[in-house]
Amino acid sequence: MVNKEQLKGWDKSQMAKKVAEDIDDGAYVNLGIGMPELVADHVPEGIEVIYHTENGLLGMGAVPPEDQKDPELINAGKKCVTAIPGACYFHHADSFTMIRGGHIDICVLGALQIAENGDLANWSTGAPGAIPAVGGAMDLVAGVKNIFVITRHVTKDGQPKIVKKCAYPLTGKEVVNRIYTDLAVMDVTPDGLKVREMAPGVTFEALQDVTEATLVR
Repeated sequence: MVNKEQLKGWDKSQMAKKVAEDIDDGAYVNLGIGMPELVADHVPEGIEVIYHTENGLLGMGAVPPEDQKDPELINAGKKCVTAIPGACYFHHADSFTMIRGGHIDICVLGALQIAENGDLANWSTGAPGAIPAVGGAMDLVAGVKNIFVITRHVTKDGQPKIVKKCAYPLTGKEVVNRIYTDLAVMDVTPDGLKVREMAPGVTFEALQDVTEATLVR
């Protein structure tokens, strides 16, 4: 168990902003459920991002006001959304054909654990009675060109989420390209997790202390 009580990193909004700043203009992007959804709120002005959802929409827009919600227009997380001009709808199977065919540029997902070689576990702890969250993640990590993970650096009880080897059932092997946490932004490389940026007040030594995986400068 590790202690990060004295490490005050970025909040969820700031983490999402870091991800948004790394998305290229014109990219086709799939956002996972939860914290990844916040990324859409922070895309820099002048940058166009085309959002894809597994349930059959390309060109997802902002969340509508409460009095304008259409229960038949939802994203993969069953939340009401809007459609931008030029958006298109298609069969669920066609949506996964886009994913499996390598037509989506970036997918942003949450995680239970990430290994230093890029293995991702984000659908189940494997514990008896645990409720698995088997969605499109396994297809996404196999078919999307770049996988970004956004997550807290450690669990609520202080356990490292960025580990040498995942203990939970894997979503995909060696699939993660970049990790965004409340403490740092890291790239998965053959030499270890390369630290691109650290939150204000976080030192490399303190970051390594709360990370089981090997970090490199």
